[in-house]
Amino acid sequence: MTRRFRLPDRSLLVLLALGFSAGVPLPLTAFTLRQWFSESGVTLTAIGLTALIGLSYSLKFLWSPLLDAVPPPLFRRWGRRRGWLATIQIPLALAIAGLGFTDPATAAMTTVLVAVLVAFLSASQDIVVDAWRIEVLPEREQGYGLACYVWGYRGALLASNAGALTVAEFAGWTAAFGYCAALIGLGFLATALADEPEAPHPAQLRWSTRLRAAVVEPFGEFLRRPMWLPILLFVALFKLGEALAGVMTAPFYREIGFSRTEVAAVGSVFGLFATLLGALAGGWLVARLGTARALVLTGLGQMLSNLMYVVLAHAGHDVPTLWLQVGIENATDGLADAAFVTYLSGLTSRAFTATQYALLSSLAAVPLRTLGASSGWLAEALGWPDFFLLTTAAALPAMALMLWMLRRLPPAPPQPGAAPAAAETTA
Repeated sequence: MTRRFRLPDRSLLVLLALGFSAGVPLPLTAFTLRQWFSESGVTLTAIGLTALIGLSYSLKFLWSPLLDAVPPPLFRRWGRRRGWLATIQIPLALAIAGLGFTDPATAAMTTVLVAVLVAFLSASQDIVVDAWRIEVLPEREQGYGLACYVWGYRGALLASNAGALTVAEFAGWTAAFGYCAALIGLGFLATALADEPEAPHPAQLRWSTRLRAAVVEPFGEFLRRPMWLPILLFVALFKLGEALAGVMTAPFYREIGFSRTEVAAVGSVFGLFATLLGALAGGWLVARLGTARALVLTGLGQMLSNLMYVVLAHAGHDVPTLWLQVGIENATDGLADAAFVTYLSGLTSRAFTATQYALLSSLAAVPLRTLGASSGWLAEALGWPDFFLLTTAAALPAMALMLWMLRRLPPAPPQPGAAPAAAETTA
């Protein structure tokens, strides 16, 4: 008789709550922050540079070995994972609250520096949450546990994006950031109620050995593969057009006359459901056509969806066109994410699954955090219609590389019974 594993109710709630806590800070260093900047009269060039705030999300693998090797400075009795989570969550909530007491109109640099701190603490929380999830759940249940985490994460994006914009509309930005800081309390409560994973054997490895196992060996294994350089170029370029457009979305909506509540209702709430629907459809498409064909079709859809920004730029403050633009863009992004994450998952070695996937997903975010910083300057120089035409053309190198590479190095077919992958959100 086959025994079926059932996730305990408390663990389910803990995973949902930790996913929620991990998702709260992301919009506060991206879309919501840019909305605030655009309302404060900050130039488009400066708003574009806010893409650099989230570099911590792309570089978090650099200090992840530290969180493995060093005991937490506070809450040591809670254990290594829970101790670090609690140690990080308290200053994270304080930093988010502090962000609301800055003023980008008069001291934009102070706002940026506090946002950088929020992003660093948020990325650090992500490291520990992922480690806790992997260590608590048995391997065969990782997909189920990750699904719980992702739904909590997605719910947090809605609460801290649409929710913060709605609070700001009626009570101001200080109250909005205070509200988001309070949401981290749900993660702290989950940490207090969570089980601590079994600690490793007391014998400690040398720091050089830990560093080699965590970073050097996964890199070395990947660089010994055929066509590793085209693979990395493709991963880095696939989201380039989306990254350039995404950084300018908030000031674009603001400039053509959409209010906070319109952006919250359409761009955040409806956009979230369109993304989830697109991701479900993308999963079906991958299963139906295979990863290679799905990448071609969804990549093309993601590229062409940027043309809807051009349509909206000419339509101006037209709510039905906004619904159409948000629906098409988010649905095609969800489609492309499903195929792209499946492709990245197929690239990882079973011996270094967590580390190599973290490295590849970090590389995929590099255009957003670096080249995306130039989007404000480009928008000011070109104007909105020509800028969004440029973002459409920016996807062409990845499309060409994808067609060339997938003919020579098609992804391996999915393994029967493999755990489903879940796409991370970038902003």
